[in-house]
Amino acid sequence: MKKLAVVAFGGNALLRGNQKGTIDEQEANAFAACENLTNLMGKNYNLVVTHGNGPQVGNILLANTAGHKLYGMPDMPLDISVAYSQGFIGYVIEQQLRNVLMAKDMDRDIISIITQVLVNKDDPAFENPTKPIGPFYTKEEAEQIAAETKSVFKEDARGRGWRKVVASPIPLVIFNRQTIEKIAREGHIVIAVGGGGIPCFYVESNKLQGIDAVIDKDLASSLLASQIRADKLFILTDVPKVCINFNTPQEKSLDKMTIAEAKRYLAEGQFGEGSMAPKIRAAINFVERSGKDTIITESTLLGVDDGGTRVTIV
Repeated sequence: MKKLAVVAFGGNALLRGNQKGTIDEQEANAFAACENLTNLMGKNYNLVVTHGNGPQVGNILLANTAGHKLYGMPDMPLDISVAYSQGFIGYVIEQQLRNVLMAKDMDRDIISIITQVLVNKDDPAFENPTKPIGPFYTKEEAEQIAAETKSVFKEDARGRGWRKVVASPIPLVIFNRQTIEKIAREGHIVIAVGGGGIPCFYVESNKLQGIDAVIDKDLASSLLASQIRADKLFILTDVPKVCINFNTPQEKSLDKMTIAEAKRYLAEGQFGEGSMAPKIRAAINFVERSGKDTIITESTLLGVDDGGTRVTIV
């Protein structure tokens, strides 16, 4: 019987920090990332693919703001921008994954599901925005935009500049999770929970509404993985393994980390909030809920024995 894996692509799987974001760049990046998915398929895994949207949703917001300011186009809320990003990123991943499969003479249906995710409108995250989106700016540029738009900016932990930050509430319920699991277990590849899902809440007991936020895609992927009984969660990033004492002479990469060790490292502040910390929390959540492992690594090490950092119960 085939195993089920959830693979969480980072936003840089499509758009990297030094790129403009042309469709040619994003398609080439997606093709390269998707090529590595076939390694897992060769290891007898069915797949659910999730993805980030940090760079893309920020660019969508910029285009929306410019259209509103210059041409009077209706201003759209953040949840609609997340929905936009889900649609176009899902399309790009689906198309490039299909190109990969055809090149390898493999045949699978690939289904992109626009996914809503329930959050609590009173989540404390709305009082403390932390989720970075959009491009990097200099401090002066960030201060100017903040003054004009009342946006909040924070400096990147890795010194790459300043980025806009928005609320990132905890995901509570993944809608259509039963269908996602059914389709995936039938052998089709499902793309879901894009950008962490479209955040929504109940205005009334029988009425859903979107809310201005971007859910962390790793936390949403972790919740989805546990709810569909996945055998393993892969969280992809731009480094091969998790490191402690990062960027210091004492830097050390980790082959394995128990959830007790992961919690201790988090408490010590070993992981940056805008980068590795959310991935560690997501890994802990999945391992605690499921008892199964999480692998944090880069896409080239998917399916490679001892590739990446394995987060375990003990």
